[in-house]
Amino acid sequence: MTTSSDTPQRVDVRGPRFVAWITTGVLVLVLVTAAFSTVAAAILIGLQAVVFAIGASAGPVKHPYGRIYAALLAPRNGPPTETEPVPPLRFAQLLGFAFAGLSLLGFTLGSPIVGAVFAGFALFAAFLNAAFGICLGCQIYPLVARFRRSTAPASN
Repeated sequence: MTTSSDTPQRVDVRGPRFVAWITTGVLVLVLVTAAFSTVAAAILIGLQAVVFAIGASAGPVKHPYGRIYAALLAPRNGPPTETEPVPPLRFAQLLGFAFAGLSLLGFTLGSPIVGAVFAGFALFAAFLNAAFGICLGCQIYPLVARFRRSTAPASN
């Protein structure tokens, strides 16, 4: 995975936690909406899937909710006291994208329970990060990175 020169390798931990709080709110809204309209829930989870995709592909600096943090809150918070690496955060967004995509499939293919279950998985992960600073995707990332290295073809 390559990063452009304008993408930092580490970010202020407060940004991803802010992102997780907004994501938590959106996913709660998806689940509440699903009780009344699976079409509306599908639209909301589809929009969240796009947000996850941007976060996974472009990183936290370009993430839509991250931009809100950078514009409105970061200037008031002062310099970061703790940072975290970008690659695990991008991987966490990729997992969120997978859960949101499966949720969207459930809602659009007429299985609202599947849609709600996968939205619930994404909600659980987002809430853990927001409330407790536990990023499940970040915890899984080293295992995946190690697996990718061990299965990579040897170069000559």
